[in-house]
Amino acid sequence: MNVKVFAELIELKAKTASVFPFFMGLAYSLYHGNKVTLLPLFLYFIAMFLFNCFVDIWDNYNDYHNAIDTQDYQKNTNIIGREKLEMRMIKGLLAFFFFSSLGIGLVVAAMTGWEVFFLGLICYAVGIFYAGGPKPLSTLPIGEGLSGLTMGYLIFLICVFISSSREFVWSFTTIGETFLVALPSVLLISNLMLANNTCDLAEDEANERYTIVHYIGKKAALYWWCGAIVLAYGAIFAAVILHLISPVMLALVFLIPLIIKLAKPYLNAQNKRTTFICSVKILMIFSLLQALLMYVGLLFNF
Repeated sequence: MNVKVFAELIELKAKTASVFPFFMGLAYSLYHGNKVTLLPLFLYFIAMFLFNCFVDIWDNYNDYHNAIDTQDYQKNTNIIGREKLEMRMIKGLLAFFFFSSLGIGLVVAAMTGWEVFFLGLICYAVGIFYAGGPKPLSTLPIGEGLSGLTMGYLIFLICVFISSSREFVWSFTTIGETFLVALPSVLLISNLMLANNTCDLAEDEANERYTIVHYIGKKAALYWWCGAIVLAYGAIFAAVILHLISPVMLALVFLIPLIIKLAKPYLNAQNKRTTFICSVKILMIFSLLQALLMYVGLLFNF
């Protein structure tokens, strides 16, 4: 297996979905004056990244084995069948990524507190049952929302807690404030999954995977996709007004023309090979600038 195939197997191009919420959680903690302990944060980042790799391989593995369309999807579309990857190697990678992530995660929980253990448990449960089990979450109309909440919010929240565990207060206010700041990530990660399922609608239905797009249709899914981007900007404005993030974050408005340009090809035709990348680019560019601006806000002491 070469590097290109391995990168596709672990969905490397979509890793922004988990990496940027981590860095934004760190920036949020620094912005609010929390003292950061680097070692547990570093270990948490490694554990998070390894588990994300496990989830994507696990997803490909289960899609391959559960495929009803064995002539086209299993042999020509799924990367395991298309690249004729050995099942022993796939299982070995799954075991390595899962147990190494779990071991490091338990160390982090022991260093920081029981809260990390239980929040991590939720992440592991969603990651495992997203593609596995008798009725995988990815085949249900809740998959998009769960992936957005897990990667967009829980990764952010765990990072904030680890960064500020001595000062962190569990309350509705704290949960509401952190959720508002993380909401753009939640929405755009959900959008990534929504775009994926919109592009794969016919293929999913052929394999008896009934996502939200199956129930609401492509047209409504596209409206939802656009509305989520608008709501993400609304969350940015609200967080600035409430002094949760720096006013420098308003510079994200300069991305709007680029987002419109990237969105047009996808809105015109929902194709996994040609236009799905538009949603990936929007998530990547928005999240990258959002994270950078949070750190710029720190430098200028806003």
